[in-house]
Amino acid sequence: MELTESVAALLKEKFGVDPHSVRPEVPLHQLGMDSLALEELRLLIEDRLDLDLEDAELTSRATVEQLLALVRDRTVA
Repeated sequence: MELTESVAALLKEKFGVDPHSVRPEVPLHQLGMDSLALEELRLLIEDRLDLDLEDAELTSRATVEQLLALVRDRTVA
């Protein structure tokens, strides 16, 4: 499964986000993600993709693309 699809699936399964709403330019707050939800999403991504995102700085103003770029960077590292 592609990274975008994995994140969209997590957002749908755990947070009830419509997968069609998960577009690169959409800020995470428009998907209903507050700081607590972002922390939970970070943990879910870490578990699903076996990554360490503990020191990742992400706010609800970040876009879906910024989240994906962060995860891609950690995947490569």
